[in-house]
Amino acid sequence: MAKQLLHLVMGGRVVDPQGTEFQDLKDLHVVGFYASYAEAEEAWRAWAQRTVDDAEMKYVIVHLHRLLEPSLGA
Repeated sequence: MAKQLLHLVMGGRVVDPQGTEFQDLKDLHVVGFYASYAEAEEAWRAWAQRTVDDAEMKYVIVHLHRLLEPSLGA
């Protein structure tokens, strides 16, 4: 079994489409938590595609495993 590498997929309206500062943190959409990057990327793609025509909506993948265990590296 592969080692779990925890990822979070979330999204919301951003102040600037080039950045990652969200307009209202209360309105963040937490898609879910995933045990691998591949699973997280699949969820991210699905939600990003749903909002592709809205420039203010952005979905991101957060590498939680890097925050929890920085010694693991990339």
